[in-house]
Amino acid sequence: MPQATTVSLSQFTAAVQAAVKAAVQKHPKFKMDAPHAVSVSYLIRGIPVPEALLANVTFGETQAFANDIAAHIGAAQPQAAALAQAAPHAAPLQGAIYSAGRHLIIGIPPILEQFQLEK
Repeated sequence: MPQATTVSLSQFTAAVQAAVKAAVQKHPKFKMDAPHAVSVSYLIRGIPVPEALLANVTFGETQAFANDIAAHIGAAQPQAAALAQAAPHAAPLQGAIYSAGRHLIIGIPPILEQFQLEK
């Protein structure tokens, strides 16, 4: 059985907060606060986008925003980004978008292997 990868939850959360802050500066239509929580599920690891923002942005702008967040996370937390990539040192991590009903979550692709979260 392969060894589980260990990811620091506090460092990962800090990387997500920094990524969102940097992406908001680059994409001014996405005026939102840095998240205080990160959703981790089989579909996506990400943050919700406030519904009020979605009325004023295109899908392309949303994907660009998600890509910037993913690139920042990939640079700051390579061990966490590697969990979402099938091949080590693959192309830069791309942003993921998940939509259900009137909810939209942006972030990074799902986890492909077992991992442990640490505080």
